[in-house]
Amino acid sequence: MPTPRHRPDALPALLTYGFRPFFLSGALYAGLAVLIWLPMLRGALETQSLFAPLDWHIHEMLYGYLAAILTGFLLTAIPNWTGRRPVQGYPLLGLALLWATGRIAIFLSADIGWLATAVIDCAFLAAVTAAAMIEILNGRNWRNLKVIIPVSIFALSNILFHLEAHFAGVSDMARRLGISAAVLLIVLIGGRIIPGFTRNWLARENPGRLPAPVSRFDMATILLTTFSLALWTLAPATLATGFLLMIAAAFNAVRLARWAGYRALRDPLIMILHLGYVFVPVGLLLVGWQIVDPARLSPAAGIHALGAGAIGVMTLAVMVRATLGHTGRPLRAGPAGCAVFTAVLIATATRIVAGLNFAGPWLMEVSGAVWAAAFIGFVLLYGAMLIGPRVERQTP
Repeated sequence: MPTPRHRPDALPALLTYGFRPFFLSGALYAGLAVLIWLPMLRGALETQSLFAPLDWHIHEMLYGYLAAILTGFLLTAIPNWTGRRPVQGYPLLGLALLWATGRIAIFLSADIGWLATAVIDCAFLAAVTAAAMIEILNGRNWRNLKVIIPVSIFALSNILFHLEAHFAGVSDMARRLGISAAVLLIVLIGGRIIPGFTRNWLARENPGRLPAPVSRFDMATILLTTFSLALWTLAPATLATGFLLMIAAAFNAVRLARWAGYRALRDPLIMILHLGYVFVPVGLLLVGWQIVDPARLSPAAGIHALGAGAIGVMTLAVMVRATLGHTGRPLRAGPAGCAVFTAVLIATATRIVAGLNFAGPWLMEVSGAVWAAAFIGFVLLYGAMLIGPRVERQTP
């Protein structure tokens, strides 16, 4: 838990920590963007965007929603890593407004022009990357510098997305690079927080087997996942890529099993982290399988296992836990929190099944509606906590 590094009355609560404005706006946008996307897909809604409808959807899920949640996480975690004050007040407000301006620019890019849109949109992740690097370097927190690598790749993939969409008419490599950078962040950060939170809970509530400590196997899994995703980004149709992705899936599945998640079934906040990570090996397996046997499998299944599953479920799990903990509430999901978790899992499962072509297009509509319910439900349940002051726990 962070030590407050500001006077409680000095700033509005919303601007005291990065998770507050970015979790709130990111979650709301995740729900609304899908509700906009579905009629766009059916041709019932047009935008003033230069992006093709599919590109708009992919871009806004990655560089709209995920960029916001990643920023909220980094700006809240880095002060704990470095012991420095968090980015707050006017600088934090400026970042939030820059993110929002990017969303408007993408939506109205036909009026603004592609170059101005690209500059406005890409400026946000560039600013976040620079801010994170400056704070880590000033805090001499060398251990966490490696987090900057996938964050920088993610920012560069956004630039590539704009270039591809403009000069080629549709994004291609940038899609895979952005997803790969996001999955790599989950593999890196998830590999730290999931076994850590599980170990703490088990030591207190269910003594016995604990998650395996970090070992060479974890390092091998990270390197193998990184290499397989890089190969998928650059050479997505080769058999070597497909087989390597499936091997990486097996390594990640074993890694997850080593974290003893089955022993924490009684805590939804722990279990949802494990369930979110499940979609890393599932997604890698489906993407690799589709490359090896393209006649039997649609690319959409694996892409959404990684996107809606690994990224969507993991980010929502972290958002709920961080919101409760950093606002002074007990770390309990409760029935409403469990309902949000259930909704995002159903949305992910139905979207994967829709990608497998086992049902009609109506299943995609169901998935989108349940996804929107999960993230708008998060806003309704936790929005007041994000806007309001931290609750100080009473000591007996």
